[in-house]
Amino acid sequence: MALIVQKYGGTSVGTIERIKNVADRVIKEYKSGNKLVVVVSAMGDTTDKLIKLMKGVTSDPDPREADMLLTTGEQVSIALLTMAIQERGYPAISLTGSQVQIKTNDHHNKAEILGVDNNRLIEELDQGKIVVVAGFQGINSNNDFTTLGRGGSDTTAVALAASLGAERCEIYSDVEGIYTTDPRVVPEAVKLDYISYNEMLELAHLGAKVLHPRSVELAKAYNLKLYIASSFNYKPGTVVKGVDDMEKRRSVTGVTCEKDEVKVTVQKVPDRPGVAGKIFKELARYNINVDMIIQNLQYDNRNDITFTINKEDLIKCKKVIYRIAEELNAGGVEIDTRVAKVSIVGAGMISTPGIAGKMFEIMGNENINIQMITTSDIKISCLIRENQAEKALKTLHRQFELGNITQKQAR
Repeated sequence: MALIVQKYGGTSVGTIERIKNVADRVIKEYKSGNKLVVVVSAMGDTTDKLIKLMKGVTSDPDPREADMLLTTGEQVSIALLTMAIQERGYPAISLTGSQVQIKTNDHHNKAEILGVDNNRLIEELDQGKIVVVAGFQGINSNNDFTTLGRGGSDTTAVALAASLGAERCEIYSDVEGIYTTDPRVVPEAVKLDYISYNEMLELAHLGAKVLHPRSVELAKAYNLKLYIASSFNYKPGTVVKGVDDMEKRRSVTGVTCEKDEVKVTVQKVPDRPGVAGKIFKELARYNINVDMIIQNLQYDNRNDITFTINKEDLIKCKKVIYRIAEELNAGGVEIDTRVAKVSIVGAGMISTPGIAGKMFEIMGNENINIQMITTSDIKISCLIRENQAEKALKTLHRQFELGNITQKQAR
């Protein structure tokens, strides 16, 4: 008897009929003799609706109260799914993040899981029950509700699978696997049979919405294979796994686009030691993640420091950055929300010369101006105008011939 953790996203449980479909899928796995923990997101666009309600009350919600509100979405879906399973004659119980004792740090809205108390889970599983757990949530040191950030249900599922020593972790949504790029934008995109942890981690950080980055980090740390597939059919999905160094690696495996980028420039900052440290240390104190960074020497021993953040952090960033700019006697702050980040990712990039040059040439031929660049061993990202993002995505996918990818099915 194997222990399996399955996760179903919001679209998979967006209606009563879809909840019944998930119940049938879960029961099918249960009838095969496996123990099952099922992690569920809030129904459909419930979280967006809750955020809209919250914004109708305040533009600057208290983080603790925001989490108190947002955790209610998953409680609806886990209860309904559990009822659907019970209605079919099978034992099941729903548990919230607090009941499972998913312990997190104190960072509301973007909490990180510190540990899981498995006692309640194991007790219910040993009684033969299907355990349905609320994703996206946990409790902090004060026993207050916390949320893990958008896509956090993936992280819940992987954390539970790792802590329980599950045989596998399956992530189900409305997509059939990991593609070379977004198939809704590029119809020629190819579904990958497998992808490495490192490549998937970069894609997740760079805008691919299929998996939350922290879920991939956890899976890699515990060498836990992830299986990504659709909840609406039984077509083969994508396996996320470690890749042997001897396996052939493509120079470029995927292309992503992130439109939720904001470019922030602190103008005419005094050119002296410690200034950049002060800026980014203060941003970190408010849990604001910074991506690209450029410092340009301007004149009179003053610099422009430019960096990018995600749009969800913009309100917090404004509070911090205007204050710091004034403290530093900087020339001002400029914020540009009309930007996007396009990236190419591939494990073989590190050993293939000329990939960056080819990417920049492709962009130049399409008259796409690059504002900022950042790289790692297996990725190259460029900040461009938002209205050119889809053209860049399609062109890079075509020029790197990603529509021609063929791979053996991962075993």
